Amino acid sequence: MAQLSARRVALTGLRRWRMEARFADAIISNLLAETKLSIPDRGFALELFYGVLRNLTLLDFWIGCLRTSQVDVDLRDLLRLGLYQLFLLKTAEHAAVYETVELASKRQRPTINGMLRTAGRRRNELLSRAGAQPLFVRTSHPQFLIRRWKENFGAEAAEALCEWDNEPPPVYGRINRLKIDPEKFLSLYPESGPIERRPDFVEFQSVPTRALALGHCYIQDPSTLIACELLDPKPAEKVLDACAAPGGKTAYIAQLMKNRGTIVACDRDAARLPVLKDNIARLGIGIVHSFRHDWTRGRVSKEIASVAPFDRILVDAPCTNTGVMRRRVDVRWRLRPEDLIRMPDEQFEITRTATKLLKPGGVLVYSTCSIEPEENGHLVERLLNHFPQMRLGDETSSLPFRDHFDGAFAARLINTA
Repeated sequence: MAQLSARRVALTGLRRWRMEARFADAIISNLLAETKLSIPDRGFALELFYGVLRNLTLLDFWIGCLRTSQVDVDLRDLLRLGLYQLFLLKTAEHAAVYETVELASKRQRPTINGMLRTAGRRRNELLSRAGAQPLFVRTSHPQFLIRRWKENFGAEAAEALCEWDNEPPPVYGRINRLKIDPEKFLSLYPESGPIERRPDFVEFQSVPTRALALGHCYIQDPSTLIACELLDPKPAEKVLDACAAPGGKTAYIAQLMKNRGTIVACDRDAARLPVLKDNIARLGIGIVHSFRHDWTRGRVSKEIASVAPFDRILVDAPCTNTGVMRRRVDVRWRLRPEDLIRMPDEQFEITRTATKLLKPGGVLVYSTCSIEPEENGHLVERLLNHFPQMRLGDETSSLPFRDHFDGAFAARLINTA
């Protein structure tokens, strides 16, 4: 691809996201790989791309204030980009207007120029009108999610969740103790900052390319370790990680096992297995055997069955991702109310099939990165009703507005058979 500006990359990404059934992360990652942007320009392109996606409803509200007639989709993409720079990034007006107009076709330029300059003149009025709008407009979240969160957590927590989702996420890394101890890591990478009460975690100002390449750390939010800590795997045990890719929890399980024993790591997505294998190899782990497997089909492959029964099983189930919407920016626009009926059925089927491979006295941990009760507590109740030999040992969660990390849930079930 020819050299493009950061704004052109962001605009191309936004249009691809609108037209293609692909996740935002994949789209912008591929675009950046195809271009030769400098590091600052890459950062600016990401800011524009994700910033617009986080604020679609608010940006469209302002567009509606500026023009009551129909706005075609290509023009809307440009206006969103320009208004995001003007009102939320607070880019100098002449730069935001001029650079956005430069992205437009000749036919569109007069319209873009006129509307953005009008927006600049009406800045205070438009910002004031936006501040008076309902929460779903101000924070650009689907109304059905806000209604749910108000019912489940209260109005104040729902607003805090929406604000949390709209903040750029920090870069957290888990120190890989299989290769380096935390003291040496902090000495070798002084740009990293330790996290209170999480001795294996650090925060970075940017992606730590060298530390990642050497396998000294893995990019991971501290909330992801809730499930592994409940699982509490021991050296020499046999562990099944049923939904493992890209491998962050698998790698921490291996660390807790001191790289001794057996981990069977499965995923149903063939494209994600090479990522899992690469991560495991880079982190210096030698006890993982990976397989492609779809647990929703109700059967178990011979390769997996030959290792069973397992001492411990982790089912980190596919979910709606409502606890990690700050990181998975476009999730909010893909979710539908019916997903909260469909997903629990899939989660139950995956866990039901995996549970049959647990040895008597063994431990199964069910986890998600959702904050929805249908996928968490309600699902655990359903499992306990289906498997009377299973007993609930412990249950824990992370809520962004309470714990200041991503949302997560985990329940420890013990096979008393």
